[in-house]
Formats: sequence, C-alpha cells, structure tokens
Amino acid sequence: MKKMSLCLAITLIFGISSCNQKNNMDTTIEPPKAAKIEKKLEIHGDIRIDNYYWLNERENQEVLAYLTAENAYYDTITKHTKAFQQSLFEELKSRIKEDDESVPYFKNGYYYITRFEKGNQYPIFSRKKGDLKAAEEILFNVNEMAKGFEYYKLGGISVSPNNKLAAFSVDKVSRRQYDLQFKNLETGQLYPEKIENTSGGATWANDNKTVYYTKNDKKTLRSFQIYKHILGTDASKDVLIYEEKDATFGTTVGKTKSEKYIIIASFSTLSTEYQYLDANNPNGKFKLIQKRERDLEYSVEHYNDDFYILTNYQGAKNFKVMKTPETATAKENWKDVIPHRDDVLLEDMSLFKNFLVLEERSNGLNKIRIIGWEGTSDYYLPFEEETYSASVYYNPEFDTNVLRYSYNSLTTPTSVIDFDMISKAKEVKKEQEVLGGKFDKVNYVSERLWATARDGKKVAISLVRHKDTKLSSKTPLLLYGYGSYGYTVDPNFSTNRLSLLDRGFIYAIAHIRGGEYLGRAWYEDGKLLNKKNTFTDFIDCAQYLIAKKYTSSKHLYAMGGSAGGLLMGAVVNMNPELFNGVIADVAFVDVVTTMLDDSIPLTTAEYDEWGNPNQKVYYEYMKSYSPYDNVKAQNYPHMLVTTGLHDSQVQYFEPAKWVAKLREFKTDKNILLLKTNMEAGHGGASGRFDALKEVATDYAFLFDLENIKK
Repeated sequence: MKKMSLCLAITLIFGISSCNQKNNMDTTIEPPKAAKIEKKLEIHGDIRIDNYYWLNERENQEVLAYLTAENAYYDTITKHTKAFQQSLFEELKSRIKEDDESVPYFKNGYYYITRFEKGNQYPIFSRKKGDLKAAEEILFNVNEMAKGFEYYKLGGISVSPNNKLAAFSVDKVSRRQYDLQFKNLETGQLYPEKIENTSGGATWANDNKTVYYTKNDKKTLRSFQIYKHILGTDASKDVLIYEEKDATFGTTVGKTKSEKYIIIASFSTLSTEYQYLDANNPNGKFKLIQKRERDLEYSVEHYNDDFYILTNYQGAKNFKVMKTPETATAKENWKDVIPHRDDVLLEDMSLFKNFLVLEERSNGLNKIRIIGWEGTSDYYLPFEEETYSASVYYNPEFDTNVLRYSYNSLTTPTSVIDFDMISKAKEVKKEQEVLGGKFDKVNYVSERLWATARDGKKVAISLVRHKDTKLSSKTPLLLYGYGSYGYTVDPNFSTNRLSLLDRGFIYAIAHIRGGEYLGRAWYEDGKLLNKKNTFTDFIDCAQYLIAKKYTSSKHLYAMGGSAGGLLMGAVVNMNPELFNGVIADVAFVDVVTTMLDDSIPLTTAEYDEWGNPNQKVYYEYMKSYSPYDNVKAQNYPHMLVTTGLHDSQVQYFEPAKWVAKLREFKTDKNILLLKTNMEAGHGGASGRFDALKEVATDYAFLFDLENIKK
C-alpha cells in the first residue's frame, strides 16, 4: 500500500485541505483536532491518561499531517496580517547595518574579524596578519557554504597554534549534531576526514596535529566522550580519551588562556570535575584537579604556576576565587583569593598578566571589578544608568593591559569598549548603529520597579517605553520572563523591540526567582521543590503592573521561550484572566513525561534542576504545576505557540500536544495558534534575516490583538 501524501492525510484526518496553498480559506473554519489515542502512564501508583502521546512519533505521516494542518490553520487565521508581517520584517531589517563587521580581536599574531555583506544571511570569517592594514584572508564564507541548505550553522572555528590549520564544524539540521572538519588555511584545501555527531568544538594540542573533540550520544545528544584525533589519519581509529559514564553529567574539552593546558570538564547542575594535560605532551595522561562531589562546583583557569578556581567550596553560595599550585590541586590545598560575600554574586573571572578581572552582580546589577596582581589597585568600572547590562568581552590576549568589555541598556545601543586598566582611559571601538533615521535614545525611558511577591520577597521589573507613551489601563505592555537554570535575563538593548515601543507598547522583564538576578539564593528559591515561586513571582509582577496602572488585563501580554515557555504554560493555567495574549516559544510544557523519559536529550542532566520524577516527592510536585497535565476547562488568553520540528532541547511534540489538549478543554473562543518551523530546531532559523521573520510573526500577533494595523 502506498503512503498517502501529506495534503491527502490532512484532508482525511482533519477535514481541511492544504493541497492547494493558493486557496483562500475561510477564517471561520474549525481548527485542527488531533486524534485522541489513549495512552496510560503509571508510576508511584498514580495513573495519567495522555490522549496525545502519539504525537511524539516524528516519522509518522499522521503526525506530520497534524503539524502541517496547524500551520495551514495559522496561515488562514493570520492571512489578514501577512502584508503587515512583511512590512514589519522590512522595518526590522531596515535598522540593521547589513554590511557590518565585528571589532577585530588580536590573537597569536593575527587580527580576526567577522563581517556581513549587504544582502547576505550569513557571516564571513576573516583575518589579517599583524596589522589591520594587511591584506584580508578569508577563512570561511558561510554564504557560499550554506547554499542549497534550509538550515546551516557553522560551529566553533579553532585555529592551530601555528596559524596554518583550522578545525570547524557544521550543523545542517539544527539538532546540535555537528560534523567536524579540517581546513588548510594556506592552501584552502579541506582534509578528507569528516567526524560526525560531535558537539561542534575542537581543541588543538601544541604540536599542531593533535585535536581533541567531544562526541554526543546519538539518542540523548549528551556530550559524553572525548576523543583524540591526529590530523590526516582515519577518524574511525581515533583514540577514546575519556568517557563520562554518569548519565547526569556531560563533558567538554578546552584550553586554558595561557595555552599551557588542555582541560577536560565534566559538569552537571550541582557538580563539576576538571582534568588537565600539558598541551605540549598530547600523548600524556590527564590528571584530576579535584574529584567530583555532590554540591561542589568549580571552574579553573591557569596563571603562572597556579590554577585559579571559581567555586562554591566551603559554603560559598555566591562563589569565591581560590588558587592552588599546579603540583597540589586537591581542594585541601585551595586558598582564598577573593572571599565569599553574602550580597555579591561572583559570576566570572578573567586573568591577565597584570590584572584579575571579576564579573560580579550586586542588587541585580552587573559590576566589573579590576584588581592588580601587585596589590595596589582595586576598583570598579563606573556605570550610571538605573538599569543596564555590562559584561567582559572576548579577551584572548594574556599579556595586555587593555580590557575589552561591552555595555548597553534598554535605551542605549551596545558599545564595545577598550579600557586601559593602568591609565583608566577608555576607547569606544564600536557603537551599535541603528539605521532608519528614526532612533534617538532620548526618546525612550527606562526604569526599574520592585514588586512585592506573595511571600514578601521583592522582585525587580526592568521596563522601557517611548517617552510619549502614557501610563494607563489602556497601555499595551509585554511582560517577558524566563526564570530557570540560574540564567539572568539582563536589560539589554534591542533594535527589534523599537517596533513595539514606537507603537505604544511598554516592554518589561520580570527578574523572577529561578534566575540569579539577586544571587545564587534567588536561583535556588526557584528550582526543584521551590519551582512554583518562579510562576507566582511572574503573576505577582503582572498584578503589580496592573495595580500601578501601567496597563490592564485587557492589554497585558506575556512572552517566554523554552523554560520560559514552561512559565507561560503554568501562569495561563493558574491566572489566565491576567493576560489578553501569550506567546510561548519552543515551550517546555510536558514536564513530567519528559523528565521520566531518559532517552530524550537533556533529561538526565537536569534532574538537579527540576527533580527526578522517579522519586515520588518530585513526581507529585512536578505534576502539580506541569502545564500539559494541568490544562483544564476554563477560558485561556489568545495564544501563539511556536516550535521547531528538529528541536533537540524541547522536542516539537511538547508544544504540539499542549495545543491539542488546549483545543479540547478551553472554553473560550480566543485565538490559539501552533506554528511549527519544519526546517529548524530550538534556535529557529539560521539566517540573520530569516530570524527576523519569526520576530515579525510574534509582533504581528500582538499588534493584531491591539488592533494596531501599521
């Protein structure tokens, strides 16, 4: 029996036709309804019935038909916004400097540059030897490489110590499965070997022929093996150097800034472990710095004869800096360099010949601290705005007194700045250009508010608006949130966001628990058995903004992606009446089922983030908030849900199942849309302009609900 075509399957299963995309479909049509096939899921004596479990069959023609039908329904419902979407896309694109390039950085005798040419989607990677006036050497023109592919991502480029060779990787599917290849930079020729299913990066030993790389588990995509490859040899005979056998850990390989050591890192949510090898001796054996322990996190850098360690050792919840000799690396030899502080989160460190640079966070704001090794200088870079974002940039040079950092805010475009750590003089190397002739930062205002959560904690809200936008119950406001993994959403500048602000929207970020905006304790109070604090914080911020007359429930919108999509799913179950519309991108909404399936990428590595539902206490807690499990018969806001068929981080079937169940239970007539990118994964489209089309899709959804037509 022949397989039926997708369009025929759609017609037979869902009763709508997408065989002829030129047909004008009536907006009054019924949405697709996925077939209900009962699946009984039982654990801990508890039974869950999942009628849409079958949607996880990626190769099933009926699954593909359902996703295609939902896309056709989306196209029909939003047909009247298509011209507006295109106009928005052109508007977003018009602000971007198409023939743009990065600030060159210097490493090992060369200046490296990433640039874009007008009209092209992908970057060109180049370098100049010794002087910026030297001839340009094209390393990789991704526009040429990407021809013929719907998705194309060039992974990490690693140049050999002698500057003659480059390792690079390519993902053509968007599932973070990279093919590793090698190029002779002198002749332009590719080496014949191609190493499949790697994590994308490669690290050179100092002999210019030995390369270390990480292999992924083909099913779970966990990075679990480190191999050694000799350039020009058969990759099938590569030597396995290390295998991470603990399924809750991943592993990776890199090099210290000093170029002296190859480093293997093993990592989980609550524990890390490092091994090191002299980069001049690739045939040697890796040595352990400190064996893994539960709740012991550390990372390492090298300086002179010591390893410098950023760690939570000895109860340093907000982390501290310690050091230990190369010859005695176990924790009992670690000595404090920068002690722990209860009110300051130590996020990162950078080592230079004459300075130690720390990235700190205090009261939610970034601080950059510069300390001279000689012991006479210790100061912070001055930042003056009420809410902003600053971070140390890429600084590969060790023997320099110049620190490169970036600064931006909700109203200030990003600047890349070189700062002389001795003279304290600074030079703005590049300020982000906002084209189109309409942007002037004085036309926008930002502020930071503090909402009181239901348990008395103060939750920060960063927001921005056009100065002419009045605060009232009729003002549209988009509230963004994430709140997981300790990741902090900083108040960054966005040219895309101007399309919201110029049309009267307020944009706000809720710095909810689960991130580290207020330190490590802020993260820990929003994970595992405290996860619901993330959701209630967001709800309390929404209620605060309504109470303060920044907006009203008729004009309040919420947005989040991935774990932020979980946030969206939870809050619309808990308080759907607060929002007029919600955008949930690549939403992690089927928490219990996913965390019980250790064959799915990321599951085992995230037990310490969400809990292991094989343990009853975590199962019951997860089930109590899991968006998919808590869909019920009630009114829901207007909703746009997006996913990617090849998503490896949040599988497409989570949003698909969620929408199918919402269609079954919701009691309103509000818009519910599922849009699946059939060619991409978690990060969406790979081209810089194609990605803007997805932004235009989201914004058009919001503007349509506000009846903003241009």
